[in-house]
Amino acid sequence: MTDLEKVALQRDEGKRIDKWAAGLLGSESRNRLQQLIKDGYVRVNDQGVKANYRLKEGDRVTILLPDPEPVDIPAEAIPLDIVYEDDQVIVVNKPRGMVVHPAPGHLTGTLVNALLYHCKDLSGINGVLRPGIVHRIDKDTSGLLMAAKTDDAHRCLAKQLKDKTTRRLYLAIVHGELSDPSGTIDAPIGRDEKDRKKMAVTARNGKRAVTHFKVLERFTGYTYVACRLETGRTHQIRVHMAYIGHPLAGDPKYGPRKTLAIGGQALHAAELGFTHPKSRRFMLFKAEPPADFQNLLKELRRSVLR
Repeated sequence: MTDLEKVALQRDEGKRIDKWAAGLLGSESRNRLQQLIKDGYVRVNDQGVKANYRLKEGDRVTILLPDPEPVDIPAEAIPLDIVYEDDQVIVVNKPRGMVVHPAPGHLTGTLVNALLYHCKDLSGINGVLRPGIVHRIDKDTSGLLMAAKTDDAHRCLAKQLKDKTTRRLYLAIVHGELSDPSGTIDAPIGRDEKDRKKMAVTARNGKRAVTHFKVLERFTGYTYVACRLETGRTHQIRVHMAYIGHPLAGDPKYGPRKTLAIGGQALHAAELGFTHPKSRRFMLFKAEPPADFQNLLKELRRSVLR
């Protein structure tokens, strides 16, 4: 059982305990915090409270995080492209086609299965299906992803994501020729009301999402761009680029039904930067796009020269 204690400050006055505690822990979902509160694991001044309790300055909040349940996910000897590793964190270059964490009915072949085989320890904060996972990238997106080996490292990295102090830069090939050399898309993203399997720009149930883009190269009918995430909503770059009329090449969910020589959306997490949880040094990692992404770029460049 992990015991975390925090005193509410003046700026915390009036905040709901479930929302405040979820923000404090970073990686815990609000739904899970509500369950922890219901089960008596969150106490204010040594008293149990309800999820809608409003904090007062000076409240002493104690959060008891139950020890993680035994992980029933099988460890698998799946090769990993490890970019960096120490006793706190591991950074991998995930291939396109690999799911990050298991889900019911899909418990093998994921990055977590591979990490469980490779690492002796992973953070248990995110539960039995997502040990060590601080953030994720889509199955058919390639690139850099960090995982935590200790709970302290997990909280530190999750807080950096929440505070927007990490650096996450993606490379993408999009349909159409972007006219502006750079720009910012600030549009809320939530579940698509017509198709629950998709995300959409919507003010009704959306959360703020910000993507900054910069044109790297223009081709006939396509543009090569760099996208920097300020927030990290599900399918954010895919949804935002489609929203401005430039969906990702090869995107089966948000793009046109046009076949290209690439095995998924042309999106690659090329740079990942964060402050190391232990040394407090800022570390920046880079990874080149996969072969089919680079081959598509070469073909587009050749078409310009013809």
